[in-house]
Amino acid sequence: MSAEYPATLEAWGYSPGWHARFLEAAVAGSLPGRVIRDHRGYLRVRTTTGERIATLAGRLKHQAQQATELPAVGDFVVVREAHETGHEIGRGVIHKVLPRLTAFRRKAAGHQTEEQVVAANIDTVFVVCGLDSDYSPRRVERYLILARESGARAVVLLNKADKNERADAALAEVTALAGNVPVHLIAAKPRIGLDALAPYLTPRATLAFLGSSGAGKSTLINRLLGEERQATQEVREIDSKGRHTTTERQMFQLAGGALAIDTPGMRELQLWTRPEEIAGGFADIEALAGDCRFRDCTHEREPACAVRHAVESGALLAERWEHYLKLRGEASAVAAQREVKTRLEKKAADKMIARAVKKHAPRR
Repeated sequence: MSAEYPATLEAWGYSPGWHARFLEAAVAGSLPGRVIRDHRGYLRVRTTTGERIATLAGRLKHQAQQATELPAVGDFVVVREAHETGHEIGRGVIHKVLPRLTAFRRKAAGHQTEEQVVAANIDTVFVVCGLDSDYSPRRVERYLILARESGARAVVLLNKADKNERADAALAEVTALAGNVPVHLIAAKPRIGLDALAPYLTPRATLAFLGSSGAGKSTLINRLLGEERQATQEVREIDSKGRHTTTERQMFQLAGGALAIDTPGMRELQLWTRPEEIAGGFADIEALAGDCRFRDCTHEREPACAVRHAVESGALLAERWEHYLKLRGEASAVAAQREVKTRLEKKAADKMIARAVKKHAPRR
């Protein structure tokens, strides 16, 4: 292991701060690296000696309490080179994941109570929404809740503006619900509005592009790359649905030096947040709640409820209010599941400790 700062890794977001963290976690013979691709169980890592296909050290897999403690695209890691011959690309073994500064997380798809890290150490989350028949402001609200919790800056991109005669109305609608989050109207395929993204595309900044299948994420990244590197497919005209042309998460260097993480379209985006944190995405509702008669008003049956009055008078869209209740209920259910899981894990750990103590207790 060398303590010398590896300037060659700076193009992939490495900095003196990350180097200090690496030196604290380094093991003998290790190098710093960044995960740039998750490929069917194998990870591609950019290191000071080039790109490597990396596997996980047994100790890392064994010590990880949750799947989220294992490396994801965007993570900075401690890697040891594996000296194998006969391979076109070098091999490596990941021993540690450096502590993340930001991460976009969601509840893993399915019924298991598991958290999934979609992208790590990102500076800006681009929520990409297509303005075709798949347009949904409610989906944007859901993405923004998780984007805010990631710790990264959130930006909404309303793509395919050339396919919607009411694009300006959609822009006004999403701007109203997004609060202080910037919203931009673009059309990636004909390169309309892309100049508005320039302030975010600074060298070494890490950007994550998130959205449903068919929103145009890969087309947008191709335009920013200046070449057709990501496979794309046309969506069906009848319902604007598209296939998941991106099947794995990976990071690209854009022409200006920014780093873009493309992600597969998400059929379901389940929240991994607590009920009280939902409010951050509904500042208008929280402002109204301050005028309710009761401080602990649930806005459901209490008298003199300012929120319900706003809905009844048309000042607050009933659809937005209903979605707020839905998300709050979903977050409450997830929080309960997490609590049960924590109790069960603690119970199992206590049993394991008790068995170990009994096994090693001196015999009388």
